[in-house]
Amino acid sequence: MGIEFEVIARDGRARVGVIRTPHGLVETPVFMPVGTQAPVKTLSPRELYEAGVEMVVANTYHLHLRPGEEIIREAGGLHRFMAFEGAILTDSGGFQVHSLADLRRVTEEGVEFKSHLDGRLIFFSPEKVMEIQHALGADIVMQFDHPSPYPVTRGDARWHMELSLRWAERCKRHRERIGSDQALFGIVQGSVYLDLREEAVRALVEMDLDGYALGGLALGEPKVERDRVLEAILPMLPEDKPRYVMGIGYVEDILTAIEHGADMFDCVLPTRNARTGTVFTRRGKLVIKNAAYARDFRPLDPECRCYTCRTFTRAYIRHLFHAGEILAPRLATLHSVTFFMDLVKEARTAIKEGRFQAFKEAFLREYALGPE
Repeated sequence: MGIEFEVIARDGRARVGVIRTPHGLVETPVFMPVGTQAPVKTLSPRELYEAGVEMVVANTYHLHLRPGEEIIREAGGLHRFMAFEGAILTDSGGFQVHSLADLRRVTEEGVEFKSHLDGRLIFFSPEKVMEIQHALGADIVMQFDHPSPYPVTRGDARWHMELSLRWAERCKRHRERIGSDQALFGIVQGSVYLDLREEAVRALVEMDLDGYALGGLALGEPKVERDRVLEAILPMLPEDKPRYVMGIGYVEDILTAIEHGADMFDCVLPTRNARTGTVFTRRGKLVIKNAAYARDFRPLDPECRCYTCRTFTRAYIRHLFHAGEILAPRLATLHSVTFFMDLVKEARTAIKEGRFQAFKEAFLREYALGPE
C-alpha cells in the first residue's frame, strides 16, 4: 500500500508526474470524476476505463450512511465492491461539514451530524474518519477538516484552519495506531487569507504527510481571489509530493491551477451538469435541451473521440432528454467525462513539449467562442 510520486517533466511551474498506487499508475495532472456513493453516476467501470479515467473520488460520509463501511470491508474493500480496478481517493466528510451546516454541530472533538437520510445522529471525529476510510480500503485518504464558507471573517477562518491542523495531527497519529498504510493527504485551509494559508502549509509540511490539498475553494469566492490563492500557495507545497486542488471543475480554473503547479482535481460539475442536459465541449458549454438543437444532426463535439460523439447527434440526445429517457444522462455524462480526461491529457502533452502556456491560451480562446 502507500503511494510513490515522481515529477517527470516541467514547463515553468506546470508539471507532469506519475503517482504509483496499489491499483496502478496515475499520470498527473489528473482529473478525478466524483463517485460519491461508489458509482460515478450513470457510468459503469468499463465506460470509465474507455474514457481514460485512472482515479475516482468517493465520499466517506455518504458511504458510512449507506451501505456502511463494514459491508464494504466484507466485500473486499471499495475496489471490489464497485468493481473499479483503478485508484480510489476517499474524501473524509470534511466537505459535508460545509454543505450540511444546518445539520451538524462542531466541537474540538469532532462533528455531530444529523443524517440527511433518516435524522439519526452520527459523530465524526478524526479518529473515526480514519477508521472508516481504512475499512473502505481507498488508496489515498484525506484528513478530516473544516472548510470555511465564503464570505468568512478572518477570525472564523483562523479557527477553522487551526482546528483542521489539530485534526490533521490526530488523523496521522490514529493512522499509525490502527496500522493503516494508506496514503494520507493534509488539507490547507484559510479561505482567501494568504497569511493563514501560508501558516497552514508550514504546519502541514512539518507533519510530513503523503500529499497536500488546497481545500475551501470554489465555495463562492470570486475567481480573482481563487486565482490569487492558487498562485501564492501552490508553489509553497513540497515539490516531491502530489498537490491536489479540491472541488474545482471549470476549464479555466483547472488550467490556471495546472499553470501554478497543481497535480490533481475533482469536481461533480461534469457529471452533475451532464445529467441535466449541459455538456462541456471544446467550444464551451452546450445546453442540449435548447430548441436550437431539435434539427441539429452534428455530434455534441465534432472533435471528441467518445462513443456518444462517434454515434449520436445533438437532435437525438435532445430528444432523449425531452422524452425522459435514461439513456440521455448516460450519453451526456460519458461525453463530459471524456472531455475532461482529454483536457488533462492534452495539458500533460503540452507540458512535456514545453508549450503549456500556448496550449492554455489557444484552448481558452476556442472555448470562449461558444458552441455555435
